[in-house]
Amino acid sequence: MAVYAVGDLQGCLEPLQCLLERVAFDPVKDRLWLVGDLVNRGPQSLETLRFLYSIRESLVCVLGNHDLHLLAVGQNIERLKKADTLREILEAPDREELLEWLRQQKLLHYDERRDMVLVHAGIPPQWSLRKALKYAEEVEQALHDDILFAPYLDGMYGNEPVKWDNDLKGAARLRMITNYFTRMRFCTSDGKLDLKGKEGPDTAPPGYAPWFRHKERKTKGLKIVFGHWAALDGRCNEPGIFALDTGCVWGGALTLLNIDTGERLRCKCDAQGHAKPNVAHSTPEQLPATAKR
Repeated sequence: MAVYAVGDLQGCLEPLQCLLERVAFDPVKDRLWLVGDLVNRGPQSLETLRFLYSIRESLVCVLGNHDLHLLAVGQNIERLKKADTLREILEAPDREELLEWLRQQKLLHYDERRDMVLVHAGIPPQWSLRKALKYAEEVEQALHDDILFAPYLDGMYGNEPVKWDNDLKGAARLRMITNYFTRMRFCTSDGKLDLKGKEGPDTAPPGYAPWFRHKERKTKGLKIVFGHWAALDGRCNEPGIFALDTGCVWGGALTLLNIDTGERLRCKCDAQGHAKPNVAHSTPEQLPATAKR
């Protein structure tokens, strides 16, 4: 059995199929990890969601900000933005089935055997793995609870608060957790977020740094696979941290990582998010030894 992780799809089905064909992916025995942002902005959001649903027993999936936005739009279409490519999902005859499956996915996945985490944006430096799992579960419970689901989505949007406080409650608490796991790029060592910066890692405001570069980070030694940050182009130069968003929807590439060998494959994309015919290999990354925790 092979286990692969793939970067942000954002409705770009052709590049995904290109890569899965290249590695002869077998949904019966192989597994595919998805870093979130399955849909939106790309040309085939509905087809992508349908394909993933068809192989759902072979997937491990965490939610990204675009996936949560889809769930929110499904509750209130007035949230639909001009640049969104989600309407075809909302008007599909199988929309409820697809959205219900999406709603059941995690915010954070931990593979104990590999000592590896799958998350969309990252883990703030002041949180240990134990705390991250605990706080992710709070949001997951709200997503899965029929009473809490709509209020959570209503309160999800916004950049405040900018920093975690154990005394946060209600919508503000869940929003803070959500922003860490699905929107974070730059932060301070104690977790204060800057949600405006989207460029490369060396463009941080004074006092801020990419979440994975803080020396005080409490998840040092833990392997983390994440997406969300296309400007990194798959590079973060931090041992055990694997950036997979390489901007397929923006004319970059879709990246597939074999999480046990470190080998990466890229399918280059055109400006519309369709696959170009060539697939590039890269040298396997050095995978750190599993740490005891």
